[in-house]
Amino acid sequence: MRQVWIPRPGPPEVLELRESADPDPGPGDVRVRVEAVGVNYGDIVARLGLYREMPPPLVPGYEVAGRIDAVGSEVSSEWVGRDVLALTHFGGYADVVCTPAFRVQPRPPGMSALEGAALPINYLTAYLMVERMGGLKSDETVLIQGAGGGVGTACVQLARRIGARVIGTASAGKHDFLKSSGVDVCIDYTREDFEERVREVTGGRGVELVLDSRGGKSLKKSCHCLAPTGRLGVFGMSEVATGKAHGWLGALRAAWSPRLRFTPPALMKGTFGVFGVNLGNLWGESDRVNRWSRTLLEYYQEGSIRPVISRSFSLDEAAAAHHYIEERHNIGKVLLIP
Repeated sequence: MRQVWIPRPGPPEVLELRESADPDPGPGDVRVRVEAVGVNYGDIVARLGLYREMPPPLVPGYEVAGRIDAVGSEVSSEWVGRDVLALTHFGGYADVVCTPAFRVQPRPPGMSALEGAALPINYLTAYLMVERMGGLKSDETVLIQGAGGGVGTACVQLARRIGARVIGTASAGKHDFLKSSGVDVCIDYTREDFEERVREVTGGRGVELVLDSRGGKSLKKSCHCLAPTGRLGVFGMSEVATGKAHGWLGALRAAWSPRLRFTPPALMKGTFGVFGVNLGNLWGESDRVNRWSRTLLEYYQEGSIRPVISRSFSLDEAAAAHHYIEERHNIGKVLLIP
């Protein structure tokens, strides 16, 4: 078995490829020969040493796709040979993984391993923000920060499925793709004040839902974009990626400033809601996660969602994959191919 380890906090170059014996599945586990691995911002946060629940050393990776080649004593042998997608509580950067059988879903006909690895984390996050917690309706407008990223493109597809109006922020080089994907208004956050543009295109009213992936200084401005009864969903802190250039303390400052205080009087005065999504806190909610996953697979089969894959890297190019995301090159999902 080959695995990519984070031995200590640091830049992408700290990632190490190591070899060890293939694992044997536990009683309730399946073993997957991995064909594709999803790369997420959570992996970068863990590499920077900012994931408090799972400090280095560790093998990152939340999601894989491949074929089951062995099962534990409590799992039906009928699973052997099935093509699946699976969630992993870290440990996914590998060519072989063992994971509990209840975290595995069969891949529907026509879904490739690349799509299978690109779907779980991004689309579950997007589903919770757009439908479950964000409650977006067809007569509403959503602002998606980082609309060109893996989660961002998933949010765009789910919002278009609902029929809502979509405003997306991204660098100018991603606008043509986003417009072709159904984004109604594209804002270049590197050159434009997105708060002013949102007010301009909504006639000063604001939007019903803001999905903020950036954190840091953008969060306060995102709040200012909300219309009455609006909701602010926070699902990332991509400003942490600047930590590569400015060091660990720079990343920490980006992650935690400014400190917004959503006090009861402030929330009631503004008449808005705030929520956050981190799938890492839902590992104990397997029944609900599986139900949401099945819903997303139904959306895939009806053709309303399709993972957007930006680029694939080999397992020994994990550092280059992290650089690629941190430098904002990706439109959609980045994968590792063992």
